[in-house]
Amino acid sequence: MGSAISDVVSGALYHEMRMSTLANNIANISTSGFKEDRVAFELNDPDAPPETTEASSPQESYMGNPVHTYTNFDPGHIIATGNPLDFALEGDGFFKIQTPEGVQYTRSGTFVMNAEGTLVTADGHAVLGEGGEILLGGDRIEVDGAGNIFSDGNQVGRLQIVDFPEGAGLTKAGKNAFIAEGPDAEEQPAENVVIMQGSIERSNVDAVKSMTEMIEVIRGYESYQKVIQFLNEANEKIISQVGTPA
Repeated sequence: MGSAISDVVSGALYHEMRMSTLANNIANISTSGFKEDRVAFELNDPDAPPETTEASSPQESYMGNPVHTYTNFDPGHIIATGNPLDFALEGDGFFKIQTPEGVQYTRSGTFVMNAEGTLVTADGHAVLGEGGEILLGGDRIEVDGAGNIFSDGNQVGRLQIVDFPEGAGLTKAGKNAFIAEGPDAEEQPAENVVIMQGSIERSNVDAVKSMTEMIEVIRGYESYQKVIQFLNEANEKIISQVGTPA
């Protein structure tokens, strides 16, 4: 009975984790360049040697299988905005930005020019070019498909677009940005990418699919709650009958 309750609680917590992830995805449907998170669990290999470690919390195990979230790096739809400081990446790659916490990476190209004439993110972080920060300074800003930036007809820099093999080593850092960590987190120049001025990449969250999945998760979670209630009542009944004369 104890094992049954443990498995059911684990299943309920897995559904709770899925619900939290879906809610965050849906909340960022309108966030440019946002990449959705997904929840998955690894199936145990019956031929593999037994594990010697256990999950540190019930939420990290679904019926004995480790649970984790991962980021879906599929591109979102590109829409035109007409804003000359909005940029979208058609293809694989990331904008490189300088933050107080170090270099970070993002697909969100909704940039602005600060009081000093530097190209920055909405949070004020400098967008990095191949020579460092990009000083615009002019009134007419033009960017070609290769990322060369022209201010009043004069080239002032080139956007530094980098990539990672299938997103390897990238971890979400908040503010729709990623940090690179781990042995596979080696940036490389992005290839086959085109910079589109006056456009942004939308979130890659599928609203209809996410809402449908959320309904499915709610129903599954409710089912687990009912099973937990049934098992608790069964336990109480067994305990109350212990020592009772037949």
